[in-house]
Amino acid sequence: MNINLTDKVVLITGGSKGIGLSCAKAFAGTHGRVAIASRQQENLASARQYLISCGFDAQTYEADLTDAKQAATLVESVEADLGSIDILINAAGAAKRHSPNTLKPQHWVDAMNAKYFTYINSMHSVLKRMSARQTGIIVNIIGAGGKNPNPIHLPGGAANAALMLATTGLAAVWAEHGIRINGINPGPTQTERIQGSFDAEAEMRRISSEEVLKEFTQRLPIGRLALPEEIANVAVFLSSNLASYIIGEIITMDGAAHPTIC
Repeated sequence: MNINLTDKVVLITGGSKGIGLSCAKAFAGTHGRVAIASRQQENLASARQYLISCGFDAQTYEADLTDAKQAATLVESVEADLGSIDILINAAGAAKRHSPNTLKPQHWVDAMNAKYFTYINSMHSVLKRMSARQTGIIVNIIGAGGKNPNPIHLPGGAANAALMLATTGLAAVWAEHGIRINGINPGPTQTERIQGSFDAEAEMRRISSEEVLKEFTQRLPIGRLALPEEIANVAVFLSSNLASYIIGEIITMDGAAHPTIC
C-alpha cells in the first residue's frame, strides 16, 4: 500500500533521542527527506551515526526551540537545504519531574518553556509557509500526563494539557488551509526519559527505581511499556494519505492504562 511519503521533507524536533529518533528512522524508511533538530550537537552526531548504521541518513540542526527566533531560523535553514517542509513532527522538550513537596513557581514556568513553547514556536514557524502552499501536516507527540495527573509530573502535565488544547484548536483554525494537525499521547515509553520519572517516584516513596518499574508494568493491562517505534509508527500513519480525514485528534497510546471514551 502506497502511503505517499517518498521525498516528503520531514522536520523532527527532538529527533536525536527516544521517540523523536525512532520517528526519524521510521520516516527515513518511507524514503522521506529527514531533518532532525536538537539543542545538543553531540546528540545530533550520535543520532546521525545511528541512522547511518541502519542504512538511513538525516540532516541535523542545532536549535533551542524555547527561543522563537531560533525556531524560525531552523525552519528557514531546513527549507533552504531540503525544500519546503511537508511534515513537522514535534517531539522536543520534556519537563523535569518533581516531588510535590519540592515544587516551586519556577518549576511551572520551566515546564511550559521546555514542552509547550518549544512546540508553539516550531508550529508558528511552519504554519504560514504551509498555508501558502495549502498543504502540510503537523503531529505533536505530547503525553498522557495532560489527561491523567501524576503527582510527580504536575507542571509537565499542565504543559501537556495546554498543548492538547493548542493542538486541537489550531487544527480547527488551519484545516481550511489544507493543514492537518493531530497529537499523540504516549504513556510511559522505553526511553531514557522514563528513567527520570521512575527515579523521582522512587525518591518520593523511598523505594528503588526497579520496584517502581515492576509495579508499574504489573498495573498495565498490556503488561509492558510502549516501544518508541510503536509511537513512531502512528506518527507515520497520521502523516500519510491513509489518515487524510483525521484532523484535530489526540490519540492516546498507554496500553489501556486509562481506558476512556473520548
